[in-house]
Amino acid sequence: MGANVSSSADQRNQVADLRAKKQLRRTPSGPRVSPFVQDNPRVTEIKSKDQWKARFNALKDSDKLLVIDFTAKWCGPCNSIEPKIEEFAAIYTNVEFVKIDVDALMGLSMKFNVNTLPAMVFMKRGQELDRVVGVNVDELRSKIEKYMQPSY
Repeated sequence: MGANVSSSADQRNQVADLRAKKQLRRTPSGPRVSPFVQDNPRVTEIKSKDQWKARFNALKDSDKLLVIDFTAKWCGPCNSIEPKIEEFAAIYTNVEFVKIDVDALMGLSMKFNVNTLPAMVFMKRGQELDRVVGVNVDELRSKIEKYMQPSY
């Protein structure tokens, strides 16, 4: 009988531990930086026009390179290049990476004349410098390295 009581107590403790761990996963690991939603700390997912305006205005007078990844959940090539973009964001920490879902922010994708996915737009000081359309990892890397230089 003592073993069952101990076993029941152990089971209750295990359930309580699991609930506590599950609750920890629900709470954010740190304060969110408003007005941006960050799923990956290095790639900011823009969810609204206001978020875009805030990010754009923060960088339009800066020499920091902004790489905009226009994507869609249903786009196979977009999904295949996403890990590379996250990898580049981890490597090139002095470059700002943002991701925009064309279905969520259709007006913004139209403003940038994005007709083919995936499309990566390179901006600096509020001006478009260049873009990469399609899955071309070498070209993407090359242009990041080129435009992140202070001379651009």
